[in-house]
Amino acid sequence: MEKKVIAIIAGGDSSEHDVSMRSAAGIDSWLDRSRYTVYTIEIRGLNWEAHLSDGTKAEVNRHDFSFVDGGKKIIPDFAYITIHGTPGENGILQGYFDLLHIPYSSCNLLVAAMTFDKFTLNQYLKGFGVKISESILLRKNQTISEKEVVERLGLPCFIKPNGAGSSFGVTRCKAESDIKEAIDKAREECDDVMIEAELKGTEIANGVYKKLNGEVYVLPITEVVSENEFFDYGAKYNGQVEEITPARLSDDTTSRVKALTKAIYTILGGSGIMRVDYIITKDGEKDIINLLEINATPGMTATSFIPQQARADGLEMKDILTEVIEGKFQ
Repeated sequence: MEKKVIAIIAGGDSSEHDVSMRSAAGIDSWLDRSRYTVYTIEIRGLNWEAHLSDGTKAEVNRHDFSFVDGGKKIIPDFAYITIHGTPGENGILQGYFDLLHIPYSSCNLLVAAMTFDKFTLNQYLKGFGVKISESILLRKNQTISEKEVVERLGLPCFIKPNGAGSSFGVTRCKAESDIKEAIDKAREECDDVMIEAELKGTEIANGVYKKLNGEVYVLPITEVVSENEFFDYGAKYNGQVEEITPARLSDDTTSRVKALTKAIYTILGGSGIMRVDYIITKDGEKDIINLLEINATPGMTATSFIPQQARADGLEMKDILTEVIEGKFQ
């Protein structure tokens, strides 16, 4: 059987370019070489380059997504998108690959765009009964007074880019005087800014994917205990966090979180591996599950949540990735 050519699409145009390249290295290490020939394609603006096995790079022809390796024209059979941020997490590449009829790892254009737009996603899922924090959206050039933010959301509050994949540009504001600077900081990453009321509780992350038989399979839950004020960039990528898998939740709460993750994936028509993040708050003795955000192209380094959860479940990343890829050819 001739091997399929898999292109891992990484890099991108956001502050998470280098993080994405680390995710690409993780995926590259797990893909089954008995089934696949693998290339990493790095994107930065209009510069698209395939990394070749001899250490050189080849320009990618965006007309048909081809490149030349050893004098042979290569057109990948499948695109594994692991860009965190634009253009891989917000639907742009999904639309491109749809036009070329090249299957890809993630959800479709609409779902990618919606999960990338935090405010839109939260308001959409709120209509299905999903609990979310109160928030305010500021479009490009739209302003708001510090007093109005405090009156509507209270303090502390979070100010973050509305369309961005990680913790760049996120501020936890404890004082009214911090708000304007935090909005400006968020706008360095994205024109639109979301201001969100803080929920005090336990942060958790829950991975999910679709198996070859069509089953939506929910992985174990990870509890996030940050050494910092919140799960910021330092906590995510510099080890300033304790990640506990499975999370220290009651059996009832664990069951309810997993059921909600499965329901959200199904509502969205999810595809590939997704990660749903929550904050668990308390109402008396009852645990309340609040949606934080959804990551449709989650981090895939060796220490990322998804590989952690796979290991806790006794699963191999190689097998999960094979199911994600082969499922697109059924």
